[in-house]
Amino acid sequence: MRLDVATQNDFDAIIAFYDDVTERTPEMATYARWSKGKHPTVEGIRAYINEGSMYLYRENDTIIGAMAVTMYQGEDYHAINWTEQVADDQVAVIHILAVSPDAQGKGFGSEMIREAIRLAQSKGMQAVRLDALASNTPAHKIYERLGFEYRGKQHLHAENTGWTDFYFFEYKYK
Repeated sequence: MRLDVATQNDFDAIIAFYDDVTERTPEMATYARWSKGKHPTVEGIRAYINEGSMYLYRENDTIIGAMAVTMYQGEDYHAINWTEQVADDQVAVIHILAVSPDAQGKGFGSEMIREAIRLAQSKGMQAVRLDALASNTPAHKIYERLGFEYRGKQHLHAENTGWTDFYFFEYKYK
């Protein structure tokens, strides 16, 4: 699998992709609770593209999967009891991972996560972290199967969920 770094030329296609994922993914309202226009946001996607953190997996010029991988963590990650405290710029974080509803259940999401792990390692990151809603139990199982460890939870506010619990996971390089 090869992930491409998204450019501004991809912007409209990325927005259409996330809208499609949000509208057609079974159980979206239960597990991830994404909402068109609220999460992921147009502004957030634009920011990820501008900083070179937005990645796409395509087949025949069609976006099959998308995610952001930042080479830093934000303050929301500071309260978690990580296996090792490292500087914010030594941690990669996976955000807004999505796979087209037509391709879900075929291993693309897992392979994208593996690619994110390899990418972060190639950039010298000490760990890869991510968060997911406490209700997103299918995602938790995938993360743990790929070697991520549950490290804690926080009760946070998000535009698409209001106040809710988020679980935090970490992948440490061996």
